[in-house]
Amino acid sequence: MGVFRNRRVRGLVGLVAAGGLALGLAACSGGTTTPTSAAPSLSAEGTDDGTSLTLWTRAPLEKQAKALVAAYNASHKNQVQLTVVPNDDYVAKVGAAAGSNGLPDLFAADIVYVPNWVKQGLFQDITANIDGMSFKDQINKGHLAAGTSDGKEYVLPFVLDLSMLFWNKELFKEAGLDPEKAPATMDEYVNAAKKVQALNKPGVYGTATGFNCGGCLVFTWFPGIWASGDQVMNAEGTESLLNGANAKKIYDAWADMWKSGAVLPSSKDEAGPTWTAGFTEGKVGEMFYPATLLSSTPFDAGVAGIPGVSGGASTFVGGDGIGVSKDSTHAAQAWNFLNWMMSEDAQVGVLAKNNDVVSRGDFANNEYAAKDPRLVTINQVAAKGDTPVALNFQQAFNAVGSPWVTMVRDRVLQGTDTVDADNAKITEILGQQ
Repeated sequence: MGVFRNRRVRGLVGLVAAGGLALGLAACSGGTTTPTSAAPSLSAEGTDDGTSLTLWTRAPLEKQAKALVAAYNASHKNQVQLTVVPNDDYVAKVGAAAGSNGLPDLFAADIVYVPNWVKQGLFQDITANIDGMSFKDQINKGHLAAGTSDGKEYVLPFVLDLSMLFWNKELFKEAGLDPEKAPATMDEYVNAAKKVQALNKPGVYGTATGFNCGGCLVFTWFPGIWASGDQVMNAEGTESLLNGANAKKIYDAWADMWKSGAVLPSSKDEAGPTWTAGFTEGKVGEMFYPATLLSSTPFDAGVAGIPGVSGGASTFVGGDGIGVSKDSTHAAQAWNFLNWMMSEDAQVGVLAKNNDVVSRGDFANNEYAAKDPRLVTINQVAAKGDTPVALNFQQAFNAVGSPWVTMVRDRVLQGTDTVDADNAKITEILGQQ
């Protein structure tokens, strides 16, 4: 499997006896709010007394959210009412609700937004309950770290999404490549893309990505930097390190593939909505690709971690975290849902059964994953992946026209060397308070 980078994982707090849910009712004003903690003692399992709970999630996680909610509602007195919000509307909806004290009892958040929303006081402090879980050291560390502020914990993993190297075994075999062997370095990745391209099959390309999609690029290119032994930001998330030698080698590898015609042409302007379509349709030889789409590949695909310049492997542990909102008056009942969500019934009986990634390392090789070695691989990588933490992550990387997108497009598509200047612009945004 190679060497996996696990960069910003804060030290685990020692396990303690099951404690109470801290009800941090920090108000959300227009500015930044430091979450507070007032902690009546609640049971480790929370309360299941027939309370109606509300939960919001964004549309990309609809399948997993509906499955989890349906299973919980069928086995508990409490009943969760799920609202699925279009992805592009989610941030605005959460912001408006927070300002009017109208957040639901529970809400999920893209993990890159979690640090900011924690700092704004949108989640209640659940440190005591998380620390009281006997399996805390098995919970995905990247998601826990993203939801930790000043030693207090506010979220648990809701749904994990990992970036993985996928390859089309049939196209690899046709190209004279070993269909059972993943490219182990960026050079091998480039070589494989060119060999698939050399098949000259109409509509088939070596690889694909989204050159106009900052989120796609961080999700799939950051892991190669980590696997190379470097970091993408400093530990505080206030300085960009994306102008390092290994990072530039990765950009140049993509520039080489683009110039040689081995990249799906529509990748140039792809902004995200269809960035995985070419691979799913069997028209792309290899791709850094979301693990949650494994079941969407109607052909035999290999799966491995994303390689570094000279070897190793890593993954971006994305997806959503979930917590109890500052506005909930049913914290004990909400914790009952969260506690169940981390149980074997939910992790294995719902998520693994539906070919989704589990959030606990001790369930990686479960009865469902054991039927498909690729799922075991994905689950094992999840336990060792990385989740970058920065308050201004969205503006620096994911936003339309971000300096990160500009850096990649200039270096890869235009062949101009603006990396240092663009890296400085990323740092400027990351450092804003």
